[in-house]
Amino acid sequence: MSGPASGSRAGGSETAPAAAVPIVDHLAGFVDELRGRGIVVGPSSLIDASRAVSVLDLLDRRSLREGLAATLISDHMHRRVFDIVFDLWFPLGTGARTVVTDLPRAEDGEIDVEAMRDALAQLLADDQAATDGRLDQMISLIVDRFGRYESTRGEAFSAYQSLSVVNPQTLIAKIAAALAGATSDDGELGDRPGTEPMYRRAARQRAADLRAGIESETQRRMAGAKGRDRVADYAVPDLPENINFLTAGATELAEIRRTVEPLARLLAAKLEIRRRRAHRGAVDVRQTLRRSMSTGGVPIELTHRKPRPGRPELVIICDVSGSVAGFSQFTLRLVYALRQQFSKVRVFAFVDTVDEVTDYFDRSPDDEDFGANMHRMISTARISTRDGHSDYGNMLKGFVDEYSESLTHRGALLILGDGRTNYHDPRLGALRELTERARHAYWLNPEARRNWGTGDSAADEYADVIEMFECRNATQLGRAIADLLPV
Repeated sequence: MSGPASGSRAGGSETAPAAAVPIVDHLAGFVDELRGRGIVVGPSSLIDASRAVSVLDLLDRRSLREGLAATLISDHMHRRVFDIVFDLWFPLGTGARTVVTDLPRAEDGEIDVEAMRDALAQLLADDQAATDGRLDQMISLIVDRFGRYESTRGEAFSAYQSLSVVNPQTLIAKIAAALAGATSDDGELGDRPGTEPMYRRAARQRAADLRAGIESETQRRMAGAKGRDRVADYAVPDLPENINFLTAGATELAEIRRTVEPLARLLAAKLEIRRRRAHRGAVDVRQTLRRSMSTGGVPIELTHRKPRPGRPELVIICDVSGSVAGFSQFTLRLVYALRQQFSKVRVFAFVDTVDEVTDYFDRSPDDEDFGANMHRMISTARISTRDGHSDYGNMLKGFVDEYSESLTHRGALLILGDGRTNYHDPRLGALRELTERARHAYWLNPEARRNWGTGDSAADEYADVIEMFECRNATQLGRAIADLLPV
């Protein structure tokens, strides 16, 4: 769907339009790209999308975007990835836009950055500016002026450079004031204009929209200069459920948190189905043979023992040191969302010393700010009494000495951590004693399997004693929880 640009900058040359591609083939390629990114798109969804395209105005990108999103994605958490892929496959065009305005300039002819930022705030507060194209033209000028640089491979564009000049976060107060209609004639803010929460929330959202607009325009310009596939390699993020726990930034961690609740609902349904299927007891051989006497000793009708339904106990030991605290937090969120599947859930945390922290989460397990409980626990629990570095050996010995009675033949043990001992004694004997006491014992490791046993990692040694599974993202975590936890 790539077409000619709507215009070109003065003195520049417009990138030649790509060869026309049949819309059906282009749509199929777009869907293949979504599938390659992990979004599940079935044949029926592709048929629905084809029908939608046949009735939509292809020149109306907003309608086309929403029509394809409605037919191709079923999880709203995938929308961000969908939008970026859409922008790459259905761009406005290539090259610079034709604009009828220019950035504000000072008397010496240089761009007046402060005046430009003031104008941006006014445009962001004006709902009409987003529909009549004025805001898009301003964003295009900013990317063209501040984002362009010459690389060793020719002309390139940087969203970071543009955002460094604009700094959308600092525009929030001006946008809020403009939304409230409280900007004075000289451009200065009044005493408390736009400080109402309603205006501040709206201003924050429009500042975020500006950031997204600059990133999208930069990607469009780079796709025209370097090719769609090359830009897609770095511009399209992972799906939230595929983001690596150990390398996620603040924004990505927030996305992962939003995947926990729907994932928990899905796992709870699967566990309940498994429980229902196991409603019959084991075959009672004695009773079956007795009944077979009436059929000449042929056991035609099997007799089952009376089932003894029960919910297992779960003991969790989690490493909450800085390197894996995020992984432990998400796993605890998921397990606590599934706590009704267990008769009892006890949580133990450690850095170099183990301590029971169940009460920190049982007080308000439904608290939306689960992280606050986690922070309170890390700040007050007796989990670090030595050098503050992870010591799995000392933890295992301490657990055997103080809490081994928490493990029973009805329970399951779940250890969360990367197994990096900081070169302390791993105390494999203590781990072996714990696995022998529990009916089921598993270890979830957020590191890639190829890194087990490297450096100070004792993961390969622990894996010889306990079943260890790689859980680098929410997808692997959900699969492990569903497959391993007994019901």
